[in-house]
Amino acid sequence: MSKDQNDDHKPLTMREMLQSMLAGALGVQTGKNRARDFSRGKPSQFLLLGVLFMVLFVLIVLGAVKLVLHFANL
Repeated sequence: MSKDQNDDHKPLTMREMLQSMLAGALGVQTGKNRARDFSRGKPSQFLLLGVLFMVLFVLIVLGAVKLVLHFANL
């Protein structure tokens, strides 16, 4: 049994999920990793990571805007 066939049954690690989520958010996900995600990943985990990423992204953008407005004295 090759390593790839053995890995087909293991769930994704946190690192693999984060990499897939970030690559998908940037639009640079490879077909190989996308197939891996659909075969080994759980939708609920990707949904939770996506929501957390979205909240973090909005908070960072909001913080950056407030910082710029603060230094612009508006």
